[in-house]
Amino acid sequence: MTRTRVRPRRAPVTSVPTRSHMRGRDLAAEAVAGLLARPARVALTVLGTVIGVGALVATLGLSKTAGSQIVGRFDALSATDVVITPSTRGGGTRGLVLPWDAEARLLRLNGVRAAGTLADVNVRGELVRSVPVNDPLAAGAVQLPMKAASPGLFRAVRARLQTGRFFDAGHSERADRVLVLGANAAHRLGITRVDQQPAVFVGDRLYDVIGLLSGVRRQPALLGAAIMPEGTARREFALQAPGLVQVETRIGAVELIARQAPRALSPGDPGLLRVAAPPDPRGLRGAVQGDLNALFLLLGGVSLLVGAIGIANVTLVSVLERVGEIGLRRALGAGKRHIAGQFLLESTAMGLAGGLIGASVGTLVIVGVSAASTWTPVLDPWVPLGAPLLGAVIGLVSGTYPALRAAALEPVEALRAGT
Repeated sequence: MTRTRVRPRRAPVTSVPTRSHMRGRDLAAEAVAGLLARPARVALTVLGTVIGVGALVATLGLSKTAGSQIVGRFDALSATDVVITPSTRGGGTRGLVLPWDAEARLLRLNGVRAAGTLADVNVRGELVRSVPVNDPLAAGAVQLPMKAASPGLFRAVRARLQTGRFFDAGHSERADRVLVLGANAAHRLGITRVDQQPAVFVGDRLYDVIGLLSGVRRQPALLGAAIMPEGTARREFALQAPGLVQVETRIGAVELIARQAPRALSPGDPGLLRVAAPPDPRGLRGAVQGDLNALFLLLGGVSLLVGAIGIANVTLVSVLERVGEIGLRRALGAGKRHIAGQFLLESTAMGLAGGLIGASVGTLVIVGVSAASTWTPVLDPWVPLGAPLLGAVIGLVSGTYPALRAAALEPVEALRAGT
């Protein structure tokens, strides 16, 4: 009997795919090679991100710088401006609530730098002329607003002299017939200098012009008026009371003076007076910077969107042009994650380069504009430091779809399409 030897059956041999061990350094080298293969296209793409990031950094810095300058000017002028007038209950503009010694009372308050009274003078329709001839036809005569002021008003409104001098307390006490003309009033009367002791007639009364104003920072109506001492107005035109009190305070003393001034001027009933004081400058600072930031961030965001679309477009075109290369690398063992990683590295590198250059350009723009405008540049440290990171994130997000599309290509189809 013959025995039959049965050989054991071997299991079918299956091919085990080669596992790719592509290192990060090799992946980075491939990405750099891909970028350097088309330097002109990459440079134009990076330029879009440079413009976007640079615009964002510049607008944030300029908005903060401009906001600081605006608030600084507000602090220097408007934040020290207090005007006190009779309230509606006190008779309004015709009220007789304000005392004649209001200037002296307010100067005793801590925080007041200057104060002065101002009132409209009713000259009963009298015309003002600078020639001695009393022409019945009133040729050369003009009708000017006539104001009465205490000596401290000129400092309180920050008046500037073109020539001459301001009147003082002595002029008011003696009720001297002297005038200070605003720039527009002097121009209407044809008076340009006071060294020849010019005089004008208010009706039949002769007044010496002792000073000409070139400008005021507050109460701009003074530029078109003739201003006399309040003592003169009381005697000549029976002025009953000041119409308002102009106060200049020290920085930060507005709220205090706004509370104390009515009690100092009307102790019996402070409610007869109305105080016009500016808002808190800190609130204004936030509002100004908030408005500017909202506008400039919108412009910077649009620029960044354009840069992101440029990176996505160039990366996608690069994928379509390198289909054969992708297929060959897949056939040689590169995984989908390696293909996707390479294109993500390329897009992220473009965004990072655009962020670095854009941050530098934006900072230089801030410094240049500030130097040209004699401003102090203001920029939060996180803005130039975070801009490159923002550019890298934009590049990463923009390259995600093209990278996934490249990774989804099958090796055989990619090789066939690339031939």
